[in-house]
Amino acid sequence: MNIRELLNQKVLHAMKVVGVPSELPALIAPGKKAGFGDYQANCAMGAAKAMGTNPRDLAAKIVQAMKATAVLEKDETIEELEIAGPGFINIDLNPEWLGAQIAKAQSDARLQVEQVAAPQNVVIDYSGPNLAKEMHVGHLRSTIIGDSLARLLEFQGHNVIRQNHVGDWGTQFGMLIAELEEQLGAKGDEAMALKDLEVFYQQAKKHFDDDEAFANKAREYVVRLQSGDAQMLKLWEQFKTISLHHSTEIYQQLNVTLKDTDVRGESFYNNDLAPVVKELQDQGLAVESDGAQVVFLQELADKEGNPSPMIIQKQGGGFLYATTDLAALRYRVNTLKANRIMYFIDARQSLHMQQVFTLSRKAKFVDESVSLEHLAFGTMMGSDGKPFKTRTGGTVKLAELLTEAVERAGALVSEKNPDLSADEIAEISRKVGIGSVKYADLCKTRTNDYIFSWESMLSFEGNTAPYLQYAFTRVQSIFRKAGVTPESLTNAIIIGTEQEKTLAIKLLQFSEVLDQVAREAMPHLLCTYLYEIASLYMTFYEACPILKDGIAPDVRDSRLRLCHLVAKTIEQGLELLGIEVMEKM
Repeated sequence: MNIRELLNQKVLHAMKVVGVPSELPALIAPGKKAGFGDYQANCAMGAAKAMGTNPRDLAAKIVQAMKATAVLEKDETIEELEIAGPGFINIDLNPEWLGAQIAKAQSDARLQVEQVAAPQNVVIDYSGPNLAKEMHVGHLRSTIIGDSLARLLEFQGHNVIRQNHVGDWGTQFGMLIAELEEQLGAKGDEAMALKDLEVFYQQAKKHFDDDEAFANKAREYVVRLQSGDAQMLKLWEQFKTISLHHSTEIYQQLNVTLKDTDVRGESFYNNDLAPVVKELQDQGLAVESDGAQVVFLQELADKEGNPSPMIIQKQGGGFLYATTDLAALRYRVNTLKANRIMYFIDARQSLHMQQVFTLSRKAKFVDESVSLEHLAFGTMMGSDGKPFKTRTGGTVKLAELLTEAVERAGALVSEKNPDLSADEIAEISRKVGIGSVKYADLCKTRTNDYIFSWESMLSFEGNTAPYLQYAFTRVQSIFRKAGVTPESLTNAIIIGTEQEKTLAIKLLQFSEVLDQVAREAMPHLLCTYLYEIASLYMTFYEACPILKDGIAPDVRDSRLRLCHLVAKTIEQGLELLGIEVMEKM
C-alpha cells in the first residue's frame, strides 16, 4: 500500500480529464499541518502557469473531475477535497477506507509492502576491512549502513549481491607472512600467533624496521607470493583464514548479514590487473609518465584545466587500488550482471571513486545503463570533535566497543528491571547494547559527521534504539494484560479519533518511506519514520484508552489491532536496520 502513489494516479487522471498536459506532475505530498488535509496536491499552480489560466479555477476543475470519477467508480478513498490558498488541493482520506487498509496491513506478513515489479541485480560493496588488522570503529559505518541497504533492497524483491572487498594483498603481506612463519616455528599454532592481530602487526612492523635480514626476507616473500609460490600461498591462506575469522565474529555480534562467501578481496582480481592495464594502453588512455602507467582524466580537471592523474601501474610494475577497483567493476558488470552498484566508502575516497567511475565508463568497461553510486559517509567523532580514539589516542577496536556497549546496557537494564533473570538480562543487554550502537549511527544523516555519546545512544527517551525497543515491548505487555492474541482479533478497525487517524496514516506510509530510503540510500529516513510512529503511538495510547473499564469491546479490539500494527511496523523497520526487539525490557 502506497497512499502517495494511489493519490498520484487519481490526481493525474483528473488532470488529464481537464486537459492538463500529460508531462506535468501531480506533486502529491503529505499534509504538513492539521486542518490542511492529510495529503496535498500542489499541481494546479505550475499547470495553470503552463496553460495560461487561473490556478484556483484549474484546481476547482481538477477537484470536480476527481469527485466525478469517485462517484463513477464507487471509490470511497477520499472523504473530502478542498482548495486552499492560490490553488493547493487538500485531500482528506476516508476513515472507513483507512480502517480497511490498516486491517489488511495488520494481517499481512509484509505489511502491504509490495515487491518491486522490475527487480534489479544490486551489488553492494561494504565493510572491506584490512585483514592485516582487527576491525576498528572506522569500519562501523560502512558495515552497518551497507547492511541496512542490503536488507531493505532484498525485502523489496531485488537480487542483492553483497561484496566484502577486503584488503588481503599487497606489500605488507610479505612482512606478515615472514613474521607468521617465524612465530609458527616458535609456537606452532597460527591461531595463537594471530590471537591479537593488532599486536601481531606491530611485532611484524618492528621486526621489519629493526632487522635488515628480516626486511629483505619480507621483500622476497612479497615477490614469491605475487608469483604464486606454493609455500607463500599456504602461509598467506593461513593468515587470511584466521583474520577473516576475527571479522566474522564481529559481523555475528553486530547482527550483520555478511558471510565468508561474500568476500571478494583484492587478491581475487589479480589475474585481471595486467589485462586492465593492457586494454587501457591499447585504447590510448594509459600513457607512460615517469615510468608509471597513468590515465589523465580531463573530465575531472582542476580550475586551471589540468587533468586529474590516475596511476594504474607503478614504476616498478606494481598495481594499485585503482587497478583493482577497475577489475572489480568489470567482474561486477560482466559476471555478476549488476544493474546498480553501491559503494559504501567514506567521503575521503570521493576523488578516487570519481576517477574509477569516470575511467570505467570512458574505457567502456561499464555502460551507461549501470548505475554507479559512491554513497559516502561522514566520520564518527569523539566528544572533542575529533575522530573517535581511545584515551591514549589509539584506534578503538570494534570488538571492545561492542563489549562495552553490552556491559553498559546490562547495567541500565538491571537498574530499571531488577526482577529479570540473569538469562533475560543477558539477552536484553545484547539487543539493547548492539542496537544502540547501530541505531545511533544509522539515525544520523549518512553524509554528516556525528559525535559518539554513550549517554544519548543508550537513552530510553528520544530518537534511540531503546526508545523504539521499549515501544515494541509496551505493545506486547498490553496484549499480555488483555489476555488475547493478535490473530484472534478479526473485527473491523474503527478510526474514530484524530489520534487514531494520524497514527493510521503514518503506519500506511511505510512503503513510501522504504522506497525513498532505497532510492537515496539514507537509512536515517527510516529511523525518523520509526521514531515518529513510536511517538504518535505514545500520544494515541494516552488519548485513546484500550483496556480501561467502559471501553466498548469493538473499540477495544480495534485499538488492539492498531497497536499490533505499530509493533509489527517497528519490528520490521528495525529488522531492516539490523536491530532486534524483545518481548520484555
